[in-house]
Amino acid sequence: MNRMLPAGALALALIGGGAWYVTQGSGAANVSQAPLPGAAQAQQAADVDTSGITEMTLGDAEAPVEVIEYASFTCPHCATFHTEVFKDLKEDYVDTGKVSFTYREVYFDKYGMWASLIARCAGEDRFFGIVDLIYKGQSTWSRAGSDAAIADELRKIGRLAGMENDQIDACLTDGDKLQTLVAWYQQNATEHGIQSTPSFVIDGETYSNMSYADFSAILDERLGE
Repeated sequence: MNRMLPAGALALALIGGGAWYVTQGSGAANVSQAPLPGAAQAQQAADVDTSGITEMTLGDAEAPVEVIEYASFTCPHCATFHTEVFKDLKEDYVDTGKVSFTYREVYFDKYGMWASLIARCAGEDRFFGIVDLIYKGQSTWSRAGSDAAIADELRKIGRLAGMENDQIDACLTDGDKLQTLVAWYQQNATEHGIQSTPSFVIDGETYSNMSYADFSAILDERLGE
């Protein structure tokens, strides 16, 4: 289970301390670099307009139970949940109209943020398919080595999802979008008291990571089954 940084420290760790750079293609003699926002440009999360961020949701919006997952793309426990638990959860509860499931990104590091930008790049319709690819390949792309190598591995995932290189690079270097996502995450995490990943908010109540058996027991109780 990954532990969270306090909101203030998180902001400094992610968008402070100078600019970040995404390398445009490995092996290039002259790399193209695009700075992401530094601390001097960062606003307090509460002051950032996050209304343009799309909630990534599966299932019937009118389902009797709402589940929100908070997860990081670089969290091994989150990968385990998505490769071992989520499929059954989706089949038994989301696809049957019992649960509305929303995925919200948590940011520990720049690599998780890059993965988030890739996942959101192709739009809402393809988001969960890309999430699946990211988690299945987590042990490969997250351990690729250098920043350039990790970025290239994430680009490969984007291309597998049908995106072109120009589209992928535009998403990876969208500093305004990144700053807004960080603020959005901080607002949500504060509201729900998120301290670790994965965490789940079930009808407003926050839970830590759990097995499918424990998850289904909670859902069945709320569904009156």
